[in-house]
Amino acid sequence: MQNLNNKVNNFFSNIDGLASLFFRFGIGIAFIIHGLGKFPLPPQGLIDYFNLSPALASTVAISELLTGMVLIISGFIKNPFGNILTRLSGLNITILMITILIFAHRDWFFTTKLFTSEQIFLLIGGVYFLIKGNRT
Repeated sequence: MQNLNNKVNNFFSNIDGLASLFFRFGIGIAFIIHGLGKFPLPPQGLIDYFNLSPALASTVAISELLTGMVLIISGFIKNPFGNILTRLSGLNITILMITILIFAHRDWFFTTKLFTSEQIFLLIGGVYFLIKGNRT
């Protein structure tokens, strides 16, 4: 049994970097889609629902789109700059998702709705990349 465990561990240690890459692409693409869904600018839905100014609503949409793109691209920049970009993307995702949860879904806190929504997983992804950066 120990031998099988060692073989499995060796196999997965060789492809360990793929786990972060898959997670990076998933979170990045989700943010790109969320941002694009708010185009054309200014996003009237954000203006109406949150009573945001057109400039702020447009900033949110552009921020989501760019954050997703930067998160993906920064994973391929293997130097401190790529690490910083990844962490900044994680920070922006974390801030956006906490803000969304507080203002749009405050009734979800500590309910099954929170833990079965995509928002909590996007928040977790943001925190993950904020903490981890580009380390594999």
